[in-house]
Amino acid sequence: MLRDHGALRLCYHNFHRISPEAWRSGQPTPHRIAAAARMGIKTIINLRGKHDNGVWHLENEACNDHDIALEHFKLRSRAVPDKSQIFDARDLFDRVEYPILMHCKSGADRVGMMAALYVLLRERGNVDAAARQLSWRFLHFRHTKTGLLDAFLDEYRGFEARNMRFLDWAEHHLDPAAITRKFQKTPWLMHGALRRQ
Repeated sequence: MLRDHGALRLCYHNFHRISPEAWRSGQPTPHRIAAAARMGIKTIINLRGKHDNGVWHLENEACNDHDIALEHFKLRSRAVPDKSQIFDARDLFDRVEYPILMHCKSGADRVGMMAALYVLLRERGNVDAAARQLSWRFLHFRHTKTGLLDAFLDEYRGFEARNMRFLDWAEHHLDPAAITRKFQKTPWLMHGALRRQ
């Protein structure tokens, strides 16, 4: 509980609606998974990846108990999604049963990025709508190392202005290394922390 910030999640869930069929949150406790089942959630997407630890086992057990499908999709909070991740996300959104709940550890960064991809891929929304999923109201702050996720959307924004579809950009123009290098030169990046990694 202490190592995984479980005590904090007992009182703060960072739980928000993305659309009529999708929700986002921090790591759900078994109690919250039971509540999700009562809401009609059919699929939970775990963005932390599958781990052999107590948190994952509790989540897996609770999903089994409440007949909720548990999917694993690994994202990083300080890395630009690459082409394969974007197309894998599209395929995931196409095949899961809705309504869904997506989560990472705190409900701020990784799930914000996945929610942005959901808006672009499933909702066919624009980049401004997607970018609203990366917001301080979800405890995401772009003037930190996780601002790299915002830089990813900013890079697409110019192509969208030229009427290029998101998947076409991902297929032919996305360059995660170039976006990362550009972001690392950002003068306000806190203490140069990303440069030292």
